[in-house]
Amino acid sequence: MQKDPTAQHYNSQQAVYDILIKHKLIAELVHKQDMPHHDLVETLVHKENMAQLQQILNHLPPAEIASILKHVAPEEQVLIWEQLDDDHKQALLPDAPASILQILEKQDYKTEKSRIKAFNLHEGRLHEISINTPRDLLEAKPVWIDLVAPTFEDRIGIGDIFGIEFPDPDKLSDLESSARFYVEENGEIHLHSDFLLDKGDISRNVVVAFILYQDILFSIRKEELPVFRLQRLRALSQANYVSDARDMLLDLYAANAEYSADALEDVYLALETVGNHVLSKQMSDKEAARILIDIANEEDLNGRIRRNVMDTRRAVSFLMRGKFLGKEQQEYSQQILRDIESLDGHTAFLFDKINFLMDAAVGFININQNKVVKRLTVVSVVFMPLNVLAGIGGMSEFTMMTKGIPWPISYSIFTLGLVMVGWLTFAILKFLENREYSKSDKR
Repeated sequence: MQKDPTAQHYNSQQAVYDILIKHKLIAELVHKQDMPHHDLVETLVHKENMAQLQQILNHLPPAEIASILKHVAPEEQVLIWEQLDDDHKQALLPDAPASILQILEKQDYKTEKSRIKAFNLHEGRLHEISINTPRDLLEAKPVWIDLVAPTFEDRIGIGDIFGIEFPDPDKLSDLESSARFYVEENGEIHLHSDFLLDKGDISRNVVVAFILYQDILFSIRKEELPVFRLQRLRALSQANYVSDARDMLLDLYAANAEYSADALEDVYLALETVGNHVLSKQMSDKEAARILIDIANEEDLNGRIRRNVMDTRRAVSFLMRGKFLGKEQQEYSQQILRDIESLDGHTAFLFDKINFLMDAAVGFININQNKVVKRLTVVSVVFMPLNVLAGIGGMSEFTMMTKGIPWPISYSIFTLGLVMVGWLTFAILKFLENREYSKSDKR
């Protein structure tokens, strides 16, 4: 028997109302009580209620959530809005209550670690703009707006100011490679490029979305990157480092190629250390296994660098083909492409070196295994005649042959004979082995 969907939605709406009432009552009760760790208790209660609310809301259709928003107080509307995921917010935005729209309009962008940084040109230098309200962005005439892990409200608020739609940084990698560079009808130039993040033992490519529109460069990404931090420092400290948004974009691509070159130098150094171990005379299986892991990590990093510079080449070529750049910028782009060409040769050389070291390390493992097999073979050959004699000794004929001799003496002589035969077999094997070595040395 199937449950009625209408009843399910009604129950979910009622659950939302119940959570809001419970949250309000408990918050008031905890606030009035004089108890130790008051703030901690209040925070835990709030988190528990919001987790329940979020779980219910994100399983409801947008129409049901819109109905709930119409029947709750403005402060509760804000509370519900903060628990929604981006897909629900996007669907509800056209019919969002006035209290929600006021929050978007009055968004405070200034935080300790601001998600949004804006820069304009002041006396030939890049100057960071202090952002407190959306009006600050309009009045400052920025050349670059950098968004790091922006929230849905951030993207909507900034997008409404400049009349563009920002992509979700969590979904940048979902695009096909052929859809990474395109131009909108209103003149927006979109580029989605990979930037290398090499930090400690972790290396990965982070997708960054660029939008060139009305002489402003917008960059959207999920996390902070060394290339962007480096370019901000350079542009802030050096006069006439950039002159417009296109210069800023090209400089970011140039810095990405430079960062990739630095990462390649680290790969060289790491492989040099690995090579010293691989080319040593002795290597245990444990050392070889550790070296194989190191080689695999460097191979992965080298592959990411190659993919990174390839993507940078495609982006710069797209800008050149689309004739979006001035004459000097075209020449600068050519220099970036030449730098990338030189990196291609290095990555190809490193792939060959990695394969050589990998084969050498595997070769040492095979040698060690052959030594073990050789020892087992020697033991088998030594004991083969002994097994035959032992089989004879266990027969009734041996007992008959030694009938007049006490058994302790007969079996002691037999055991001594076995030892002598084993030693003689081993001596013959050693003689043949030394003879082979002497022949190979003469060659």
